[in-house]
Amino acid sequence: MNITALVGLGLVAAVLSIILRQYNREFGLYIPLLAGIIILVAVITAMRPALDTVNNLMSAAGMNNIYGQTLLKGLAVCYLTQLATDACKDAGETAIAGKLELAGKIAIVILSLPLFNSLVELITGLIA
Repeated sequence: MNITALVGLGLVAAVLSIILRQYNREFGLYIPLLAGIIILVAVITAMRPALDTVNNLMSAAGMNNIYGQTLLKGLAVCYLTQLATDACKDAGETAIAGKLELAGKIAIVILSLPLFNSLVELITGLIA
C-alpha cells in the first residue's frame, strides 16, 4: 500500500468533488463515494498479509480461530459502516447516516454473541 498515492487520491477526489458540486450536485456526490471505495479496497488488499500473520500466530498459539475471525468481521463492519455513513452525510442525509450507525452497532453485538457465550461457559466452568 502506497499511502502517498492514497492521500493524493483523496485530495484530488475532494477537489474534484468541490468543483463538480458547483455544476452538478450528483456528480459531486459520486466522486467521494468512488474514491472511498477505491481506498477501502486498497487498504483491504494491503491488510491481507497482516491478517494471514495473525491467523498463523493464533493457530500456533492453539487459540480458537473464532476469536480472530470475530475481531476481523467486527473491524470490517466498522469500516463499511463508517464508509456508508460518511457517504450519507456527504449527501446531506444525516438521518439515514444515524440509522446506519445504529445498524452497525447492532451488527457488532450480534457478531460478538458467540464470544459472550464462550466467555460465560468458561466462567461457569471455573465456578463449578
